[in-house]
Amino acid sequence: WHVSQLTDILNKAKLEWSIFKDTIPEPTDSCLDLALRAFESEAFDSVIGFGGGSCLDIAKAVSAMSVNPGHVRDYKQPKQINKSGVPIILIPTTGGTGSELTKWCVISDTQRNEKYNLSGLALVATAAIIDWKFSITKPPRITADTGIDSLTHAIEAFISRHANSFSDELALKAIPLITKNIEKAYQYPDNMIAREELMCGASLAGMAFSNSSVALVHGMSRPLGAQFHIAHGLSNAMLLVEVTNFSLEYSRTRYAECAIAAGWATSNQSKSDACRSLLENLGRLQVNLKVPSPNDLGFDRVAYLNKLPGMARQALQSGSPKNNPRVPSIEEIIKLYKAIW
Repeated sequence: WHVSQLTDILNKAKLEWSIFKDTIPEPTDSCLDLALRAFESEAFDSVIGFGGGSCLDIAKAVSAMSVNPGHVRDYKQPKQINKSGVPIILIPTTGGTGSELTKWCVISDTQRNEKYNLSGLALVATAAIIDWKFSITKPPRITADTGIDSLTHAIEAFISRHANSFSDELALKAIPLITKNIEKAYQYPDNMIAREELMCGASLAGMAFSNSSVALVHGMSRPLGAQFHIAHGLSNAMLLVEVTNFSLEYSRTRYAECAIAAGWATSNQSKSDACRSLLENLGRLQVNLKVPSPNDLGFDRVAYLNKLPGMARQALQSGSPKNNPRVPSIEEIIKLYKAIW
């Protein structure tokens, strides 16, 4: 039904189109290669990303890599991809990721078992069409995980070392839209107001972190997803409480403002009380949204522990942890990974 909403419009306008249906969750370089071959098989003059964050990211990468030579890993951050391909139109169907309004996308390397960021002007959409009605059919797990992903974007944009007045305004607008609606959308999928405000919050959060950065949660989330094929939003949801607890004392003022924006504290409370409330309510969200742990998902504990040193190195190498109020060592990252088991 969703796809026909789009193709009916294209048919009415007498525009030729073709669909690439093989995008996978947490897309890989192999998936991108297939999409590129499909794109290059005909004379397409634009690319539309329609779906969740994975579909949007593949659309961005197809446009960029169609005019930039080499393997996609050659362009991983901090390199900027500024030579643009065909126009990109992005239509999200989840209340999360914010990819439709960012200059980022994430691709997993099948040879190196690594997930990395791509960044640059070539990955900025020419147009984004944001319609909350597309999110109504999403199952509770996706609603929860993408919603917490958006909340993570907003919080990390606000506590980032690169936060600024512009990103602050966007983040503080996004936080209450997400915290006041995520459980409603999770429990009552047809709640139109919750769906609309959750998607609005996701887009604002996407703009917020595009103008500051993400931090430690995202730095640790990417290796967790790459090694165990956990969806990006879910890996963020697993990490958010522990990483927030790790970082609180190094940016109490900012974390307290997050709690106030979320409606979990008041300006009359001490910073310590507001920070405590933030942590407690993030933990409550994790429980109410039934966020599983790696152990809950049935992973082998020994295999998990053996991979932690390499995951910690990849997390640091991503650069995101350096934006965190408290920059961790490899040993501290390993400890955090153990804490979420």
